[in-house]
Amino acid sequence: MFLLCKASDEILGRILFEREVKINVCFYTIELAMRRIIQVKIYKGEKYYVAECLDLPVVSQGKTLDEVVANIKEAIELHLEGEDLEELEILPDFSILINLELPAYAKA
Repeated sequence: MFLLCKASDEILGRILFEREVKINVCFYTIELAMRRIIQVKIYKGEKYYVAECLDLPVVSQGKTLDEVVANIKEAIELHLEGEDLEELEILPDFSILINLELPAYAKA
């Protein structure tokens, strides 16, 4: 890159500018998408399934996966009720992304 002549410096400048713009747009898109999603981790506890919200201080549990999912959705709704979603950087039409941790089973 140090061997470029002055004529190609202008071209290189345009390419770098275009990449910078694309990178900034990409970061904006990722930031916007992240604000739309509330992440939850579900794992099997000793007796119940436990759901921990990674983005908010919300935890719930249930005997079945269906029950724990319903409980965490209700808990998140109750937690956000009356809150300023813009202050929390959460869009009004947010989605909940649930990750399920499965125990490792090894067969010898």
